[in-house]
Amino acid sequence: MAPGKNKAPVLSAGGYLIDTHALIWIGWQPEKLAKETIAILADHNNRLYYSPASIQEIAIKVDLGKPDFGFDPASLTEGLKEAGYIELPITSRHACSIRNLPEKMHKDPFDRLLVAQAREEKLALITNDEKIIQYCSDYIKIIKCC
Repeated sequence: MAPGKNKAPVLSAGGYLIDTHALIWIGWQPEKLAKETIAILADHNNRLYYSPASIQEIAIKVDLGKPDFGFDPASLTEGLKEAGYIELPITSRHACSIRNLPEKMHKDPFDRLLVAQAREEKLALITNDEKIIQYCSDYIKIIKCC
């Protein structure tokens, strides 16, 4: 599911930020993905981004021995880059905008950063997180991945 010509880390509108679980499903359980998500991933005109926050979350969960995290985050990162996905750097602007998130959104710091990044960069967020879908759909564009 390589996105195509995603080489330069251009931060512009019109792309998709993929959340942590969606990244895992893309790599290891693509059968879980909705047809709309598969179409987005397969369209070579789409810019597909991942956040270092997702890689950090995965690394922490691997170290904690959490189920469903039995793989190497460095290998995932390498595979994403080889497939043309773009790493979206975390900026101070992203970090500061966390303060402006919807009040009822849960407090998971990784999810909060992903929503802030999507908002600041005008990216749609591909996620299956019900709380993000419920409380952030009016705040950012959401694509339900499963």
